[in-house]
Amino acid sequence: MILHEVCGREDHPAYQRLAVANLDRQYDFLRSIVVAALDVNRPYLSQTVIKALNFHAITCLHANAGEYRPCAVDVGHGESKYEPPAHFRVQALMDDFINEVNRWWERLDPVLQAAYVLWRLNWIHPFINGNGRTARVTCYYVLCLRMGGWLPGATLLPDLIRQNRGEYVLALKKADASFSNGQFDLSALHSLLERLLNEQINSAGGGP
Repeated sequence: MILHEVCGREDHPAYQRLAVANLDRQYDFLRSIVVAALDVNRPYLSQTVIKALNFHAITCLHANAGEYRPCAVDVGHGESKYEPPAHFRVQALMDDFINEVNRWWERLDPVLQAAYVLWRLNWIHPFINGNGRTARVTCYYVLCLRMGGWLPGATLLPDLIRQNRGEYVLALKKADASFSNGQFDLSALHSLLERLLNEQINSAGGGP
């Protein structure tokens, strides 16, 4: 059963209930895979992990959960409309993306690396649905691995990003524009993540 096909819309109560339940399971899996990666000394990013995170987010909500999209997708509308790369480019773009992230592992500031992961996954938009959710938890996965463990806080970074959606979307647009102009700049997104991460940790009594 694919609820979006049955209900026809995402604001249906059944869709919303399953979406919330999927998010809880996604967080459980995220925490487990962070611990597992550190336990076996493999603190790196992989396509398998990203696909699994997407699967937990949209399983039984949309088709092709955990699989790269086999078609074009519409993102946003009006002035906010974004046209992601063609579906046949996704695999090659993801291959390059994973190689870039792991090549620079431990060479970049952890928050800057997480910002790049967050932006690039949104830019590639590799899945049918759940790209934003997947990008946010993947960037948090990278942060936790880079910082040596699951990070404390009453509200976790992916949720804080969503709660600050206006600033988040604006930061993504600034990164997109700088990338198109050949002067790539993640400073706005980096600043946002740094502030929200501090907010998370301070909420657990881990701040100054």
